[in-house]
Amino acid sequence: ICEVDNIRDSESDESEEENPAEMNMICIFSRRFQLSVPKLASRRRVVQELLHELLQISHSLFSDSFFPVLEPVIGVGSACEGWSPHKEEDVVYCMFVPLKPPHGYAFHLERDTKREMPQTSMRIRVELVCTCTGEQPAKKMLCFLHSSEEELKRNQVASLLHTLCTGPYLDGEKIALWFQTFVISAWSVVPQSCHYSMKVIPSSRSCKMKLMKASGRSLFVEMVFSVQQGDSDIFLSSQPTEAQFPPSTTWLESCAVAEAKFFRHISMQAPPHSCHLKCLRLCARLLEGSGLSIYALKTTVMHLLTLIPLSEWQHRYLLMRVDDIMRYLRCCLEEKRLKHFFFGNEDMPKEISLTPAFQRAQPVNLFQHLAQDPTAQTEALQEFDKL
Repeated sequence: ICEVDNIRDSESDESEEENPAEMNMICIFSRRFQLSVPKLASRRRVVQELLHELLQISHSLFSDSFFPVLEPVIGVGSACEGWSPHKEEDVVYCMFVPLKPPHGYAFHLERDTKREMPQTSMRIRVELVCTCTGEQPAKKMLCFLHSSEEELKRNQVASLLHTLCTGPYLDGEKIALWFQTFVISAWSVVPQSCHYSMKVIPSSRSCKMKLMKASGRSLFVEMVFSVQQGDSDIFLSSQPTEAQFPPSTTWLESCAVAEAKFFRHISMQAPPHSCHLKCLRLCARLLEGSGLSIYALKTTVMHLLTLIPLSEWQHRYLLMRVDDIMRYLRCCLEEKRLKHFFFGNEDMPKEISLTPAFQRAQPVNLFQHLAQDPTAQTEALQEFDKL
């Protein structure tokens, strides 16, 4: 569905030339919507360096403990992809912190079949693994499976099951509280503490930080805990969506890492000064206040980036591509169907690694609610046309 009939396969010689009126309009849009993205990239690097230092400290503190192993952070979301729709002072740099089981433990993912949720939900069961034989860490540790309770109490700290789990399942709220406490205590030894003051913002399932410079400039960072599914780019996230707030032992499947990887892939393949990120930011600002979700817009752009040759995303084609995006989105509203980009997509770049379940799945319709509610569809179309 939603064929883009205005993709210009053979544009006239006249349209190939830079039209002064169009270029002037592009400049006006760029100023009006603050489309420059280098600041996002430079601030993202500052955040990544800071979190790298924090994780280095955590490794030195917890290397001989039974707390989860914190892997290098992965930037996700619009700010890390380079197109945040928010004003500069409201941008949040979201980072996934992958968790690995500590020595003597294993994570097993279990589908949470008891809960009916739009997003796949799972629980992470923590199991003890025998450490009596095989490779041992530098410091001798007792085996939780084959040591007596008396030995363990005398020689070891509490196990992961007794600290960050509820029952046998990893608890997102307990992990968030543990990490927030660590950040507060470790901040004074982080090199960046010389340049920024830091405040931890209350959050039940992530670690949110506000970094403030003496000049008054602020940076907002959110660290979301995650567990990778196999070797794929699909992760389980500790942070629920606004519409869903499941129990703290329920983790939601997320494509955020795959999305960020897709945009990195496009940036490497696209011509210099490609306008795809500016198109995303511009359209997001145009849709501000409407009932259409930013994720629907982002999905639309991802589809078009695989349909329209990347050579046609040069900066001079910005207005054409914005037109294509809005037409495609309206077509999807009319058809009450917008395919999720990562389910059963034959156009998926081979660099993106998906789980077998994603590869085999039938396409998921992000506009299913419109198909079930004709009134909602009519209202969405009327709202879109007002734009």
